[in-house]
Amino acid sequence: MSGASDAAGTPTSAATTSAAGSAATINGVAIDANDFPSAEAAAVRELMRQRALADGLVAADAAVEDVDAAIERLLERDVQVPEPTEDECRRFYAAHQADFVAGELAAVRHILFQVTPRTPVPALRARAEGVLAEVLHAPDRFEALAREWSNCPSAQHGGNLGQLQRGESVPEFEGAIFGDTWTGVRRDLVKTRFGFHIVAVERRAPGTTLPFDAVRERIATRLRETVLTRALAQYVRVAAGAADVRGVDLQGSETPLVQ
Repeated sequence: MSGASDAAGTPTSAATTSAAGSAATINGVAIDANDFPSAEAAAVRELMRQRALADGLVAADAAVEDVDAAIERLLERDVQVPEPTEDECRRFYAAHQADFVAGELAAVRHILFQVTPRTPVPALRARAEGVLAEVLHAPDRFEALAREWSNCPSAQHGGNLGQLQRGESVPEFEGAIFGDTWTGVRRDLVKTRFGFHIVAVERRAPGTTLPFDAVRERIATRLRETVLTRALAQYVRVAAGAADVRGVDLQGSETPLVQ
């Protein structure tokens, strides 16, 4: 790619642009977000690259994979995460025992209103809410309405998904199914990455709570990841506070983290 480079060796010809139209920069280095999910993610990586460069962990003209490795070393050095204690793990287990149930089953039907790239979402939601009102008024029509409206292959079976257990569906759907012990037609839509769902639970089979020793490592991993996420976010905010950051906000609570 042609174009001028700054003193840190970063091309400046393909800059990210903020909503106001100004180029996003970190210490004068323009951000190219073409290969990143967001301008914030690109800016965080550039911020970390500059810190690694300043600490002698990477050269200014290093290849992408070398920069990534240097950033990883930087974070391993600077972001220390303590191991969760036994008491912390036990407290988490006591407060979240519903997350550690094995063998719980729910017989589920749904009607999916799928969101696609060209779908007008407000209109789709309105249609889903209209069909939900019909189902709530006449639950015995669930199967017929699933055959008519659902965008899931289960439509040909009246929306029947069979018996589901934890871990077999996306988290948003699973949370709606197993977050409580309700049965019948859920009175509100369930929103997932696939679209809007009308959901009915016909029956349930209770599971058994796994003992603490069986899930201790799983709990420790979850606690460790939570602490690490917070520590990385704080590290990014402190680094951004000491840098000249323009055209992008790295101080919010949802600061993207270096992957």
